[in-house]
Amino acid sequence: MNAADIMTRSVITISPEATLADAVRLMLDQRISGLPVIDSAGRLVGMLTEGDLLRRVEIGTERRRSRWLEFLRGPGQEADDYVHTHGRKVHELMTSGAASVGENTSLADVVATMESKRVRRVPVESQGRFVGLISRSDLLRVLATKLAENAPAPAGDDAIREQVIAALNEQKYGGQARVSVVVTDGVVYLKGFVYDPRERDAIRVAAENVPGVREVRDQIEYFDGSMGMAVGL
Repeated sequence: MNAADIMTRSVITISPEATLADAVRLMLDQRISGLPVIDSAGRLVGMLTEGDLLRRVEIGTERRRSRWLEFLRGPGQEADDYVHTHGRKVHELMTSGAASVGENTSLADVVATMESKRVRRVPVESQGRFVGLISRSDLLRVLATKLAENAPAPAGDDAIREQVIAALNEQKYGGQARVSVVVTDGVVYLKGFVYDPRERDAIRVAAENVPGVREVRDQIEYFDGSMGMAVGL
């Protein structure tokens, strides 16, 4: 699955020459927190979000710095701040060079971009033109669909047990865990010990994800090497 499969194609955008008042009204009327800024050729030139509008002179939230700090920052940075807190056109307020992805970008890379850039939405471009937008809600919709899909259940307890063991062996912690698996009427019983208490949760989650498992009951203990003894969890 890639960006083109989940992106929103009908996106509300705004021109770089639009006014601040127009942008604010559009955000409020459409109940959105960000706008792709698109020029007359359909190219993405920036993003305007609520975060870009937090520091404004009209509401008294502009940053106030000491004269000494202003001197250290230099006139150029101070001038940039002034434009951002007093500007009235979208191109003066938007974040330029917004991170974007291509239509064929994998969802894993889309999420990596969101995390590395600390953004809630990522524009999608094709041949230099803006074609869509992926937001966190788009990813949640995909997740909801996947969770709703009914995976075929194994034929019986033996099949479930085999799949649970296979799921544990696929994980890095699987080889370090000393856990036996018993399945009765779809209920998985886990017994044994682990060397790290966090392994217990991972083992339980792996078992819960096997189709056909109705419940997981574990009696796994944590072996504390420093004490040379097993500790109940």
